[in-house]
Amino acid sequence: MAVMAMAAALRGPSGRFRWRTQATAGGVRGSARGAAAGRQDYNLLVIGGGSGGLACAKEAAQLGMKVAVVDYVEPSPRGTRWGLGGTCVNVGCIPKKLIHQAALLGGMIRDAPHYGWDVAQPVLHDWRKMAEAVQNYVKSLNWGHRVQLQDRKVKYFNIKASFVNEHTICGVTKGGKETLLSAEHIVIATGGRPKYPTHIEGALEYGITSDDIFWLKESPGKTLVVGASYVALECAGFLTGLGLDTTVMMRSIPLRGFDQQMSSLVTEYMASQGTRFLKHCTPSRVQKLPDGQLQVTWEDLTSGRENMGTFSTVLWAIGRIPETRSLNLENAGINTSPNSQKILVDAQEVTSVPHIYAIGDVAEGRPELTPTAIMAGKLLARRLCGQSLDVMDYSNVPTTVFTPLEYGCVGLSEEEAMARHGEEHVEVYHAYYKPLEFTVAERDASQCYIKMVCLRKPPQLVLGLHFLGPNAGEVTQGFALGIKCGASYEQVMRTVGIHPTCAEEVAKLRISKRSGLDPTVTGC
Repeated sequence: MAVMAMAAALRGPSGRFRWRTQATAGGVRGSARGAAAGRQDYNLLVIGGGSGGLACAKEAAQLGMKVAVVDYVEPSPRGTRWGLGGTCVNVGCIPKKLIHQAALLGGMIRDAPHYGWDVAQPVLHDWRKMAEAVQNYVKSLNWGHRVQLQDRKVKYFNIKASFVNEHTICGVTKGGKETLLSAEHIVIATGGRPKYPTHIEGALEYGITSDDIFWLKESPGKTLVVGASYVALECAGFLTGLGLDTTVMMRSIPLRGFDQQMSSLVTEYMASQGTRFLKHCTPSRVQKLPDGQLQVTWEDLTSGRENMGTFSTVLWAIGRIPETRSLNLENAGINTSPNSQKILVDAQEVTSVPHIYAIGDVAEGRPELTPTAIMAGKLLARRLCGQSLDVMDYSNVPTTVFTPLEYGCVGLSEEEAMARHGEEHVEVYHAYYKPLEFTVAERDASQCYIKMVCLRKPPQLVLGLHFLGPNAGEVTQGFALGIKCGASYEQVMRTVGIHPTCAEEVAKLRISKRSGLDPTVTGC
């Protein structure tokens, strides 16, 4: 093909790319030469139109760079596709939080009669109406991102990219048209996609993932969620909250990587709200029955017995894999982890090639969180433009799991603190509490719990905070600032609470686990 022939011509006798830069009147290196050669040259080329990539591109353009963004969404095995914005906007944070809110509203409706509202029962939920509203909002965000790129004069290409060499990529449109793009700096921000257990018969043919659940036009009905990740528990939580028969199949522990006491409380609350759990079980086969239902066969790892169940939908939530497979990273000499296949980077997001960077979920050792990708992208753009030397600090990053009872945390888990500092050097303050909004409606608050992990030595530096209860994200975000600034237990205890709130309970943690005293408080 003409483009590939041109790409071959860009290489010298050794096969290495002959990259030369020259200053132009407009300050863009190599642009005139690139135009003459039939390709398009940029100061910065960002591969991936998700949160991190877009943040990096817009920041760099605002600081004067000539920038292009390349983004292409490969449809899921079920054929689901979406627009610009990446996982968070389309199949992650945004639709998840909106549907979580829909489920919470169902609980509030059930509480309403206790507060004097005459609500006719039962109250039914319309999945189609909710889905349409959520999907329309997501599409508005897709359009908004396109407009923002245009306003900042960032060139957007809806093409699937792969490296030709260390400065050039070849992009292919849906229709097969090829385009060569080259740049002085390249940022890889392609994120990841859900993993399918392809070794399980029928998994790929009949299952869906988080790539699909938010774009379903009809209710998924009775659902089996396989996995115990935060994605698995969040999806199972809102499905139960919307009145659907939901089962979670777990091979081992819930929320691996999070504090395990908190994780257990999360699943206990979910079970109390109607989510069923099949613990220590693994699926072995999914078959489609004549009536369209899915028959799942699984093994109970404790007893060794084989069991079966019938579901309308099987949702795989067993982890994610980086979107690196089609990038031809080897053509640019970019190294990846042999285990995760993620791109290896240093503290400044630099890969094994000095002018190629990776940010967000595709980079090894980085939190798979939208806000960290956004901040890393902005900081990288400022460094590339000579505006700053600041690098991303990945310590004490707050996050929240939006399960029915939300779990917010920042810093170290109790297990991590003890492994890092030794059990004898760690003090844990904790309390169960009852949110005021749970009282009149007579809601069970057995799992509402707060834990602060500190160094024992005065002034008792706070190592981690864990909060399980309503609005956990809002609570955790505020305390994250203090912990980021090196707050001590003494300082938190001197903080005046806002009454009556759940957040004020954090500033009232007087009981140490070591004391063995009852940590239950009565609330307001």
